Amino acid sequence: MQTTVPVIKRAVASDEAVLAELGRSTFYDTFTGTCTEKDMEEVLETFYNLKQVAEELQDPEDYYYIAWINELPVGYVRIKFHRPFPIPLLETKSAIELKRLYVVKSYIGKGIGKLLMDFTEDFARTKNYEYLYLSVWEFNERAKKFYQNCGFIDSLIPNDFPLGSTPQTDYWYYKSL
Repeated sequence: MQTTVPVIKRAVASDEAVLAELGRSTFYDTFTGTCTEKDMEEVLETFYNLKQVAEELQDPEDYYYIAWINELPVGYVRIKFHRPFPIPLLETKSAIELKRLYVVKSYIGKGIGKLLMDFTEDFARTKNYEYLYLSVWEFNERAKKFYQNCGFIDSLIPNDFPLGSTPQTDYWYYKSL
């Protein structure tokens, strides 16, 4: 039976090729035109290759979840705990980073992003985290608005996030759970 209701499942080792391609395509769609094609290719090859994704999937503290509609992956999140925290306020708190939240271009605006965000917040709460934080590109107005609508606060703390040799700046956002 076909459905249009997404199901979110934790990615497993056998999902590495799907996750690598999903990551490549959504990152490219989001950031194409913001750096040189050479820099884009370098980023895609460095962070979205099968070996890299497989290593990340083997880390029990690196949580990947994929949103599926039937057999089609339509978005994903990556959630990971690590220190030090980039926002001083969080140093004495229990916090986890939402490293990635991406939706396939043709599914943007269909509630998949909100579904993934709600899932991420529930996940963090069940793990007893007090805060969720993330980094967002300073010129990605759609993403900034989305995160602000979800209750995130811009810390005004910059995060240098070059794409290859193209300098770019993100800002750290956080949310109390």
